[in-house]
Amino acid sequence: MLISRDHRNVAVLALCQALFITGQSMLFILAGLVGANLTEEKALATLPISVIIIATTLTTIPASLLMKRIGRKPGFMIGATFGVIGALIASYGIQQGDFWIFVLGTGTIGTYGGFAQYYRFAAADVAESNFKGKAISLVISGGIVAAFSGPLLTNYTFDINVVPFLGSFVTVAILAATAILMLSLIDIPRPDVAERASSGRPLIEIARNPELLAAIFVGMIGYSVMSLLMTATPLAMIAHGYMVHDASFVIQWHLIGMFAPAFFTGSLIVRFGVRKVMFSGTVLLTGAIIAALVGETVAHFWVALFALGLGWNFTFIGASTLLTETYHPEERAKVQALNDFMVFGTVALASLTSGTILHFFDWRTVNLAAIPLITMAAVAIVFLIIRNKRSIT
Repeated sequence: MLISRDHRNVAVLALCQALFITGQSMLFILAGLVGANLTEEKALATLPISVIIIATTLTTIPASLLMKRIGRKPGFMIGATFGVIGALIASYGIQQGDFWIFVLGTGTIGTYGGFAQYYRFAAADVAESNFKGKAISLVISGGIVAAFSGPLLTNYTFDINVVPFLGSFVTVAILAATAILMLSLIDIPRPDVAERASSGRPLIEIARNPELLAAIFVGMIGYSVMSLLMTATPLAMIAHGYMVHDASFVIQWHLIGMFAPAFFTGSLIVRFGVRKVMFSGTVLLTGAIIAALVGETVAHFWVALFALGLGWNFTFIGASTLLTETYHPEERAKVQALNDFMVFGTVALASLTSGTILHFFDWRTVNLAAIPLITMAAVAIVFLIIRNKRSIT
């Protein structure tokens, strides 16, 4: 039986997503620990993670505009090449014991992320309208592989060399190199001349749509709350006397929560509506905060991070799906660029704030800081639900 282009693209992009997120999970488990090991100023320990997200943010706009001109396939391959180079630079920084070279390496890896974040939209761009939500969901589901492979590779590679953590970052380079090979298999036509020549409506006009604004805002909040807590978790667990293997276990289940539901999130959106799925995400994020506040055992970290992953899944996939309903094909590059710039700009701020709050205060304060953000996202979604009911009636 022949496999349709839509399904083939989803399969390849889901695999590339798996390779990317596997590397990212290793980075988020270890980069803060490496940072703490390489610098005496412990408030800077999470800077390598924050720089990844900052570089991703700064790359989102040029990456989207570049791919509108040259196409998705070459754009994604360029991004993965930055991943290889960045991981090798970070490895050299670890070997030399140089914090700032390590930061330069993680920042270069972040450039890879600026391209890879568009995997989900690439699948939806050429999919049939009734398959777009599922395409986004299924591509993101590729991350479930990372839930097992990332922590597993971390456990087996972080101490295999005389220099701690070096083996893990060489592995990240290998993962990015493998993605380059896989990306050669996608079949996404380069935008036609008319689409490349036209930019559609002015962005300020598009941005007047409340649906668009809400999609961006909920995506920002869902991802930044996830980043705020996840970035601090390995450091908080080590501070409470737990081991790297304990942190890997918790992050593994966090990743399962993030990506496993993606197999059916698209179907939930079709059945219940994107707004209700997004609101369910804010409820789950609230549950994560409650679990984190009531105790600091491994079990509490586990429940909190698992619920955090579920909440991220519903808010982020829901927001991404809603976004695709707000623009015309010739406008996708700039609207997607605006969305991802805003989302990852907020995530970068959350990541920077996470390490600072944890250093000067504690794990409890990190969680309390997320409550107002989740509340605002929930209010925005309720506004959408009410607005949608009024438009129907």
